[in-house]
Amino acid sequence: MYGRKVKLRFLLVVTILITLILTTFLILKSLEENVVYFQSPSEIKSLSEIDKSKIRVGGMVKKNSISISSNEVSFIITDFKNEINVTYSGAVPNLFAEGKGVVAEGFLKDRNFFSATKILAKHDENYMPPEVKEALGEK
Repeated sequence: MYGRKVKLRFLLVVTILITLILTTFLILKSLEENVVYFQSPSEIKSLSEIDKSKIRVGGMVKKNSISISSNEVSFIITDFKNEINVTYSGAVPNLFAEGKGVVAEGFLKDRNFFSATKILAKHDENYMPPEVKEALGEK
């Protein structure tokens, strides 16, 4: 009923579609393994059981919560509903401050305490490093 050219075109279109679908699936699957999301304090409070693997906790640094001792920084991350106490040993980023966004990577001790191994300070889209601001002559 259909000619040979029509059958070959149909086969070519089907092959291209299957290849695209398979490629998209493989790309999404590989990205899924490499992407690390952060959880809010509310999500951590609602966990059914505490996992001992490395996670990220994100939120805002609570005002008047930063306590610095000789080799440790303690602070509270809040999402304005729940809070989690965080301890960290090491140097904190320059953007780390009270009332600013932060993501802490580390391990949960329990639903209220988190031991961070890395602190990542977040900034908004208007942030410009001081060196760049000086180079542009802006204040």
